[in-house]
Amino acid sequence: MVGSGNDFIVIQGNPRGNLSKLAKLLCDRRFGIGADGLLLLNKHKNADLAMRIFNADGSQAQMCGNGARCAAFFNGQRRARLFTGAGIINTEVFGNRVRIQLTRPKALKLDIPLKVNNRQIKVNFVNTGVPHTIIFVKGIAGINVHSIGSQIRRHNKFAPAGTNVNFLEVIGPDIIRIRTYERGVEGETLACGTGSTAAALIFALKNKLNNLVKVQTQGGETLKVYFKRIDDKFENVWLEGSAKIVYKG
Repeated sequence: MVGSGNDFIVIQGNPRGNLSKLAKLLCDRRFGIGADGLLLLNKHKNADLAMRIFNADGSQAQMCGNGARCAAFFNGQRRARLFTGAGIINTEVFGNRVRIQLTRPKALKLDIPLKVNNRQIKVNFVNTGVPHTIIFVKGIAGINVHSIGSQIRRHNKFAPAGTNVNFLEVIGPDIIRIRTYERGVEGETLACGTGSTAAALIFALKNKLNNLVKVQTQGGETLKVYFKRIDDKFENVWLEGSAKIVYKG
């Protein structure tokens, strides 16, 4: 499945054996099927569906925005409740468009001083289900996402869990563009749902926006992030974008 350029292998049920090892094998783009992550979907007593996600490196993630949207699309219910490692979230499906309500953002911090490549920079941080660092840049097309992203991802400031790293360029009053270095994939992905949401919220906070930010991803799709901002806090955060099944096997 693909959600805005993030691709996933989706399996109903739990395969036997070591799931981390299986994820690494299947997600390998040269010797496996190839994907950013492995989604395992099961029934859940307190929700319509439960999702577990393993990254391409075999690590397990608590949450994945585009993965959750793919799970909701695969499930097929117009409205449903999806159990994730970050908590239960609401999902809505309209044709090939999927909206998910993310858990309430936490640990939001602005203008954190950070030393990278012997240079002092300021970054921003928020957890939208998983940890995200956001850096405002100009000329985003020329940014070395892998080099800079890998250093910040493992920076002592974010130890021991590490962080995802998002580079944000302002395009218009309510439009931004991002590129993301994803923890667990250990490289740049074409989109990141929780990262797009994190970038949108930081942008909204700095620019006093109250309800919608559009996020242009590296994969070419523009995701929509809806929210209600109350001073420096956010409620009712939704992420919307497309999802599709590429093939079944």
